[in-house]
Amino acid sequence: MSRIHEALKKAEEERAGAQHGGYGETLTVPVPSKAPSIETVTFNDSPTQHPTASFSSALTFDSLLARTTQGKWSPDPKTMLFFDEDEQAFGTEEFRTLRSRLYQMRERQSLKKLMVCSALPKEGKSFVSANLAQAMVRQVGRKALLIDADLRASQLHRTLGTSATPGLAEYLLGEIDEFGVMQRGPMENLFFVPAGRMVSNPGELLANGRLKFLLSRVEALFDWIIIDSPPALPISDASLLANYCDGVVMVVRSNATPFDLARKARKEFKDTALVGVVLNGVHGGSAYSQYYYAAYGNGATNGAGSKS
Repeated sequence: MSRIHEALKKAEEERAGAQHGGYGETLTVPVPSKAPSIETVTFNDSPTQHPTASFSSALTFDSLLARTTQGKWSPDPKTMLFFDEDEQAFGTEEFRTLRSRLYQMRERQSLKKLMVCSALPKEGKSFVSANLAQAMVRQVGRKALLIDADLRASQLHRTLGTSATPGLAEYLLGEIDEFGVMQRGPMENLFFVPAGRMVSNPGELLANGRLKFLLSRVEALFDWIIIDSPPALPISDASLLANYCDGVVMVVRSNATPFDLARKARKEFKDTALVGVVLNGVHGGSAYSQYYYAAYGNGATNGAGSKS
């Protein structure tokens, strides 16, 4: 049995246990006194997929700093783990471990543009995307760009406490350039592109080539580009976005995600593009809420207390 199959099966078993009083109710609002945990599984040594687009002019990080406005964000303290400078906050260690796994994979393959998705809504993909980006820039000198590409139901601007517009939709429509859609907040070297205004044709916009060009244009300026995508089921946006990225991390919610749907979502991506799965929302009283580490094959599994 593959490692991702084991992880998804574990989530399904916990969901079944919860229905019979095994693990309690699923945490759908991330406000626990002791946060549930995430578990990460990494696998597959996949080749890099590089976007190709011509550059109209040189772009430097200094020019990006000079032409983007630093805003006053009001991040949600219940879900944004790194803004309060608490190095021991619940969940921070799990994201550091996930960060380490990704850097280990990058030693074997080119990995910079990372898409985070889920099978269904409300599984925690935006939570994972935002906190992973924060964990990346906590390392001195590291730069990360977080993009909300969920044009159908954007959430990241709310959790970060900033505005949704102008954003990716306006850029894809050709109304504004990359400087106009990028935001900077209080965390150094963390840049954010919100989803922008609601549009009637999000799938067509994502496929029009401008996002591919944007990624090519800014890729050299960042150590990591993390894209929060729409759920993989039942729309095709996520599989389209995966073509622009070097790897995909799929978020599965314990006690909630049906195993058959998680497996179906996995099939939306090429095996070579799927680099890992995050098991989110493990109940604090379950066997997986205690920190453990086990390495096997080409990957590893880890888990500890984290907000969902």
